[in-house]
Amino acid sequence: MIRILIADDEHLVRGALAALLDLEDDLTVVAEAAASDEAVRLARERRPDVAVLDLEMPPADGLWSAEEIRAELSTRIVLVTRHARPGVLRRALSAGVSGFVPKTTPASRLAEIIRDVAAGRRYVDPEIAASALSEDDCPLTGRELEVLRASRTGAPISEIAARVNLAPGTVRNYLSSAMAKLGVASRHAAAHRAWEEGWI
Repeated sequence: MIRILIADDEHLVRGALAALLDLEDDLTVVAEAAASDEAVRLARERRPDVAVLDLEMPPADGLWSAEEIRAELSTRIVLVTRHARPGVLRRALSAGVSGFVPKTTPASRLAEIIRDVAAGRRYVDPEIAASALSEDDCPLTGRELEVLRASRTGAPISEIAARVNLAPGTVRNYLSSAMAKLGVASRHAAAHRAWEEGWI
């Protein structure tokens, strides 16, 4: 029996998926989570074979949950997303994620993917893989990405500066540079764009 944790902040989606997967003879849902931090806690408690995580799940996201779970457990991870961004795929694979699928995947196909992942194989949706191969390179520097990552929480400049060990003026310069390169009017828009592209 393959033991599964499902994490999705949409109750209806999570419940429907759990019910459909429980219909499979060799799969059992042992935990359901509505938030990324709850997913990590339940994974530690229940130690599922496979965790099916929604990518767009507060308060952090599914990729953060995947990294936390993989750092401690042998649980295999399948990330599910409504918006398949190629940049996120690269980060997910480097974090040890075994499956990457869009939310449009039928439950019966997801069950097959879970079986493959539990057996040690990987699965990446073909359209996501094709997009990843044709994706443009990130125009931002490593420091610009670091500052944008720290600014995703909406923290003030002084707090971002302390977090990345830079002077506030230097943080402002990096943020301004990133905004100009991305053609956006605010640091929040720049951070959101970088997250959407999978760069941070």
